[in-house]
Amino acid sequence: MPQPLVRLIATPNGSLAHPAHFLLVGIPGLGPSTHFWLALPLCFMYAVATLGNLAIIFIIHVERHLHEPMYLFLAMLSTIDLVLSSVTMPKMASLFLTGMQEIEFNICLTQMFLIHALSAMESAVLLAMAFDRFVAICHPLRHASVLTGPAVAKIGLASLARGFVFFFPLPFLLKRLSYCQTHTVTHSFCLHQDIMKLSCTDTKVNVIYGLFIILSVMGVDSLLIGFSYILILRAVLGLSTRGAALKAFNTCISHLCAVLVFYVPLIGLSVVHRLGGPTSLLHVVMANIYLLLPPVVNPIVYGAKTKEIRSRVIRMFSQDGR
Repeated sequence: MPQPLVRLIATPNGSLAHPAHFLLVGIPGLGPSTHFWLALPLCFMYAVATLGNLAIIFIIHVERHLHEPMYLFLAMLSTIDLVLSSVTMPKMASLFLTGMQEIEFNICLTQMFLIHALSAMESAVLLAMAFDRFVAICHPLRHASVLTGPAVAKIGLASLARGFVFFFPLPFLLKRLSYCQTHTVTHSFCLHQDIMKLSCTDTKVNVIYGLFIILSVMGVDSLLIGFSYILILRAVLGLSTRGAALKAFNTCISHLCAVLVFYVPLIGLSVVHRLGGPTSLLHVVMANIYLLLPPVVNPIVYGAKTKEIRSRVIRMFSQDGR
């Protein structure tokens, strides 16, 4: 396989070698024909993610009675999933369909920043949704006064700002490295740890900062979500009747599914990468599950479990059928 052209970037400390483009890899061990057929379910997944998340955003926008904290956070989650799927799936489908592996250096870094920043924003919104459930179940009389419209807007802006601020340095940290060995990225998209491994210079700063943000962002969020559900479970078990307890906990099922779909692959991917060694099929599969599954599963779960959204979708289809 021919290697990409390398550009020499002059710096005060010497020259850096940056490839004109990186080469993306599909799924290791599979041939072009298999990749071609895999593009079909990938395109279907992208259609489901796009239509499902757009439907949730539209329904919450037009139904005034859904302008409550839980649904506003859900609209934020759907917006993030919509953008995240559009950042990853079309390029993957193009790679599988045409076999064109090249991705321009700066475009790769941009995709990498968006993937990590959007993932941090999704983690923050999941935490906000856990807080909403905690207040609604443990302190129901204070729910309306705590999670007001302005408070929800500030939480959304804080989630956006945190994702941007924490991950904005990553492209610049990668640009300070020199890439004089292989330029083949071992996934179907660009990730920080994957690009970092291609460098032939010292990556200690990247390793430390990458570990810091994964622990301080996703790590802290997951701990706070877990703590919220401990308090929720304690409050639910303290309710007088079993029916009331089941009804209260049932409002958390969709959010719990979204949390598991997001965090289980993330933790697995982080553990696999921290173990080191060459990138294997397990690395690639875990990364694909982590990025591709939530945008597809979340609208299905919330559409099926949320009565207001489900009834609105059924009403839309029944009107079209007449």
